[in-house]
Amino acid sequence: MDMESCLSKIKELSQELVQKQITGNVEEIIDKLFSEVSCLDSLNAAKIQEPQVEESAINLWNWAVTEHVGLAINGEQRAKVRHVACRLAYACETSDPKEGAIRRQILMAIKTGRSWLDTKKPASADVFFSLAVKNLELLYGRLKTRSDGQSDLNIPKGDVEKDLFRVHSYQAESAVAQADHQQAVSYVQRCKDMLLRLPKETGYLSLMCYNFGVDTYNLKKYEESSFWLSQSYDIGKMHKKHSPGASVQAKILRLLANVYMEWDCKQYQEKALSAVSLANKENVHPAGLYLKINILLQCVSPDEPVKAAIAELLDVEVPLDVCLNTVKLLMDADREVLAFEFLKSVCKHFEASPELGRAQVQHIKMLLQRGKELLGKQKIEDIITGHYTGKQLSPEALNHLHLLLWDRAAKNFEARNYSEALQWYNYSLSFYSAGQMEQNLAKLQRNRASCFLHLQQLDKAKEAIKEAERCDPDSIFTQFSVYKIAVLENDADKALEAVRVMGKLAENPMRNEDRLLASESAGSNLLSLAAQIALENDQQDAAMKALEYLCQQSQDSGQVFIALRCLVRLVLSKMGTITEEKRDTNLDILRSYLKMALVKISQLNPGESLCLEKKIDEANWFRKIAWNSALQCEDTPGMMRDFFVLSYQISQFCPSEKAILVGQKTCLLMAAAASLELARIPSESIEQTENLTQALEHMQICREVWRTLKTSGDFSKDPTDTLLLLYEFEARAKLNDPKLETVLESVLELQQIESKTLETIASLAMEPPAHFPSLCKKALRIALSLHRKRPDSDILRCSQCLHSLIQLSLPTGVLEVESRVLEEVWGYYEEALLIISSAHGEFPEVEILWLLTRAWNTGILLYSLAQYTEAEKWCGLGMSFLRHLGSLQASYETQMSGLYTEVLDRLDKAKTNLVTEE
Repeated sequence: MDMESCLSKIKELSQELVQKQITGNVEEIIDKLFSEVSCLDSLNAAKIQEPQVEESAINLWNWAVTEHVGLAINGEQRAKVRHVACRLAYACETSDPKEGAIRRQILMAIKTGRSWLDTKKPASADVFFSLAVKNLELLYGRLKTRSDGQSDLNIPKGDVEKDLFRVHSYQAESAVAQADHQQAVSYVQRCKDMLLRLPKETGYLSLMCYNFGVDTYNLKKYEESSFWLSQSYDIGKMHKKHSPGASVQAKILRLLANVYMEWDCKQYQEKALSAVSLANKENVHPAGLYLKINILLQCVSPDEPVKAAIAELLDVEVPLDVCLNTVKLLMDADREVLAFEFLKSVCKHFEASPELGRAQVQHIKMLLQRGKELLGKQKIEDIITGHYTGKQLSPEALNHLHLLLWDRAAKNFEARNYSEALQWYNYSLSFYSAGQMEQNLAKLQRNRASCFLHLQQLDKAKEAIKEAERCDPDSIFTQFSVYKIAVLENDADKALEAVRVMGKLAENPMRNEDRLLASESAGSNLLSLAAQIALENDQQDAAMKALEYLCQQSQDSGQVFIALRCLVRLVLSKMGTITEEKRDTNLDILRSYLKMALVKISQLNPGESLCLEKKIDEANWFRKIAWNSALQCEDTPGMMRDFFVLSYQISQFCPSEKAILVGQKTCLLMAAAASLELARIPSESIEQTENLTQALEHMQICREVWRTLKTSGDFSKDPTDTLLLLYEFEARAKLNDPKLETVLESVLELQQIESKTLETIASLAMEPPAHFPSLCKKALRIALSLHRKRPDSDILRCSQCLHSLIQLSLPTGVLEVESRVLEEVWGYYEEALLIISSAHGEFPEVEILWLLTRAWNTGILLYSLAQYTEAEKWCGLGMSFLRHLGSLQASYETQMSGLYTEVLDRLDKAKTNLVTEE
């Protein structure tokens, strides 16, 4: 790109930026400008002589420093704009620039360099600092040439020196940022040389060196840090009037001493002590006195210099915190004797101070830590005495003492030293007044009650819990203590009530008073513990109630399933020892637990492999329980159905393996059968309809499972298809469903249809409230046909089919018989005679007699209807069965022959009369 194109692009972007309202693409324009201005360096052209370029530079500069823009662009963007403006300004520089232009360039270069330095880009800053120094030297030379001894030019020269001082300080800061220690030292030295003419800059340069010392200390560059801190202190001494002040000088020396101590305490011990001593001389401060002691201890100095350093603390009235920290420092350094001696001095020194209690508590803590328990207890008893004689501890100190006492008690309790634990709790109790109401007091009384229980002092435990209830009855921990005592006293009612209250309290988040124990699972853990205690004391009802609440409240699935398994086992353990009435109640309870298990299993997160494995394991366990429970409910079909349905529902969370699918199919079949059994029990029409509808629903799901199962193997001998059709036929028959005939057709389409199945269909078709005689007869006819086709046909069942067919076709009490019906029944009789003839005496004699009687009665009925020909025919049919009677033949033959002769005579007379009348 040529110079002209480059400048044109820069002017265009500059104008766009200056005139543009602040929007989202300002940063993009600034980046383009910054990129374009680099062409000025690469082209290395002669100075630009275009006023518009210089104007663009000034406009950009002003835009960057405008106040409202300062809120709209970040530091790096501002630095880039200044960079562009400054570059343009220098590019427009003439061979003999005016003083005003030089001053403007100096200002722009210094501020641009400072902007880059502030954005952590010191290398970019150095370029502009160098430009600034060059122009400052040019300006200074011009002013010096013009001076010729004129005093009024000293002021501008002084301003130039100040700017040069400031630029060199910035250059030193940049060098430190770039870890160029020698370069930074060089720039600082130049600044120090200028302090003779600029004494007011002493404080600034001193603090800058201090900051360098802090930065390098944080980077653990101890050698460089010590140099800068030493420089900072030395510079501060150059002009006391303009020094940072004694307190700052002391602060510098303390940090210097700390640097020596961390660098190598043994090697630089003298330097560290010299620095901290000088700091304390400059300005006594607790931090300096503490640091001196720390250095002496780090260097393993003898006790005497340490004692002397400690004595200085009390001489200058340092705060108690510093004294207590010093005590801790001495203890950590294994200067136990010095620590206790100093602590005694501290207690004496602060005897009249309200903060004395803190020192006393620290003393007790140290005694206990060092195993001096008797001395510690003596100190505690002295404080208790003082508490009741007007020397109370401050609330803060008393709180610390309580924590100390409770901690000691808890450790003894864990070690099963219950008497000792009780003593420490009693010390804490001594600070509470009678009748005081406080949650911590309730907690204290609960802890005391636990100690009493372990010491077999039940009455004292009850007194302590009574006090805890008075202070905080709505705490689950208090109610747990009430529960424990009730269980130990074998007070079942009180134990149950306490568990109920615990369950209600567990619904709400734990309060702050028990925050040390009250995690989200604290309530659940207490309920779990309550159940365990009840079981250990043979109180199953309380245990079950606690476990029920635990299942409702716990967020821990593992804990919930353990509780549910325990509940199920507890219910099952009662089943063999209770009355029938209570057995039904227990089954209801067991059903509710299994329903809860179903819900909890469904809530397990399937995304985690561990959860998936756990879900399968739990589902297997609970589905088996539901299955076995169903088998125990033969006498209660409603309960049996519910358990089988639950077993199926839970099994859906198991892998679809063959064994599981078989179980699901069986569960649904049994559930359907149980629903049908319920429908057979006389009940309201609505209830019966519901049971039949449920049965159909179970069948539908069973068919889907069965369809899947059949793809996994050979089930040709499995009767499931037949059973499903029989169940469906019964349900639809009793629902008077028009699809009933379709079901029968499906039965007839079975590959291996049995006559027994059809006989059952026939029976179901006429079982109240069903009444489908035509379907019944159709089934019977096909069943009879199947019997006849078999080589070893069952004569008895054939006789039963014929009996039913004739019974359905010739019902008793018919006043008029259609010829179509008579023809149909005549066919059944003819078939009966054929079977009887080939049965060789196997046809039941009673059935033969029944056939004879029905045929004879039909003939008599026809006679009464003046159908004489038909009457003679049917009476003759009846007589044809006589010869097939066995033992009854003789008695019936004489009687029937006489009747038949009489009937024939009457028929002849009736026929004659009929002809005469015609």
